[in-house]
Amino acid sequence: MKLTTVLTAAALAATALLTGCGSTDEAKQPGAYADVNGLHMYYEVHGTPTDQPPLVLLHGALSGIGTDFGQLIPELSKTRQIIAVEQQAHGRTADIDRPLRTPQMAEDTVALLHQLGVQRADILGYSMGAGVALQISLTHPELVRKQILAAGGLDAGAMHPGLLDGLAELKPEQLHGSPFHNDYLTNAPRPEDFPRLVAKVTEHDQNASPVFPSDAVRQIKAPTVTVIGDSDIIRPEHAVEMFRLFGGGVMGDTPAGLPNAQLAILPGTSHITLVHRPELLLPIIPAFLDAPAKDAR
Repeated sequence: MKLTTVLTAAALAATALLTGCGSTDEAKQPGAYADVNGLHMYYEVHGTPTDQPPLVLLHGALSGIGTDFGQLIPELSKTRQIIAVEQQAHGRTADIDRPLRTPQMAEDTVALLHQLGVQRADILGYSMGAGVALQISLTHPELVRKQILAAGGLDAGAMHPGLLDGLAELKPEQLHGSPFHNDYLTNAPRPEDFPRLVAKVTEHDQNASPVFPSDAVRQIKAPTVTVIGDSDIIRPEHAVEMFRLFGGGVMGDTPAGLPNAQLAILPGTSHITLVHRPELLLPIIPAFLDAPAKDAR
């Protein structure tokens, strides 16, 4: 199955799923800009500071804060401060003259957090954002207390075979009418740049998809939840591999004896719908973030 077919079908399905929710109130959300690494980067802060680190939300490709996290932020921000960002060329953050790269998005995010005075944070990354989160954990381990990696993988082998076939054929008009396109037209500083965003995401996926070596991932100390949908583009076998690399899969007789790593496979859930299952995610996220970490493995 070609990825262009998958993305087009997913966009149409998401249109029906997201109509009337997610980003309809986005214009009312508290947002601001910070200048980092030559980028005029948009971010939002929700909720008030608590004795826990803030939770940083990192969106997926072609998307933005409201599109991916509009159903989660109202509940999550009741108990902790939320910092959500929009990456280069996405949402309200205009593109600049450089390619889209995961390590650069990670450095932009870290620079923003440092500007905001954040020295320690929990991170939830979805899809492309999961790769950015993992990159931050590898290069700035002192910043990450806990991480939630949703619908992300370690390399191209994370996906079902054939899904990258035909990626070069993806055209912006195939996404017209989708929430991704509609939100971009509403929020982007230059709405006419949507074809440029699609081109940059396509080039990134073709030429610069991140590869995270197993040996490096195994060294990460931050407690980690790996989350996928049971009908995700990420293979369940790959999610289990990630779970084990983070120290999971060890039998424990009591909750206190369980490892820091957790694995969640959401039933009846695709890649696109994963972040739109608050009834499944909201019991998982706060329980994981609030639980005391075990001794480092």
